[in-house]
Amino acid sequence: MSAACVSKPVPAAADAQTPALWGDLKPVVTVKQLMNDLIDPASDFIFNAVGTVISDKGITETEPKTDEDWAKVRIGAVTMAEGIYLLKIPRPIAPSGDVNNSVGPDASELTPDQIKAKIEADTVLWNAKIEALRNVNLEVLEIVKRKDAKELWEAGEILDQAWEGCHLEYGYRAEKDLMKRLDRRLKDK
Repeated sequence: MSAACVSKPVPAAADAQTPALWGDLKPVVTVKQLMNDLIDPASDFIFNAVGTVISDKGITETEPKTDEDWAKVRIGAVTMAEGIYLLKIPRPIAPSGDVNNSVGPDASELTPDQIKAKIEADTVLWNAKIEALRNVNLEVLEIVKRKDAKELWEAGEILDQAWEGCHLEYGYRAEKDLMKRLDRRLKDK
């Protein structure tokens, strides 16, 4: 048997925090790729589970009704709760050469270097944003157990706020500037 296949005994006190047990985590993708390929698609299972569409044909309400519907919501919440924590592993912000939509005088997004600098300048805020997103998804898991569509609707709104709060902080320069201007206008009235 090769040395790579021989298992070593795990100390009795080993837990999830023991580096010897779990090793060093090394990212496979960038933050942008993680968001695009794992976290964002998983969010659709939650965001698309409840909703109201008003059209010329009337009002259509969407909510999970079957065990299969609720299972999809659970998949979304588990994937997001675990996937969000992968953002705590240091990794590049975007693939090499990718500058987001950050070119030009009216660029709508921060550059990957600007995002990285913001994270490094305030890791407490970065981790708080991650925890906020994770906590909403943990609540969604509890809602799935109760199969309560009304609570899922409310949690979806909270998830959207946490999601947008993160993007406003670390991505969308134009939207953050717009929000500041709107906030000032409201205070002036």
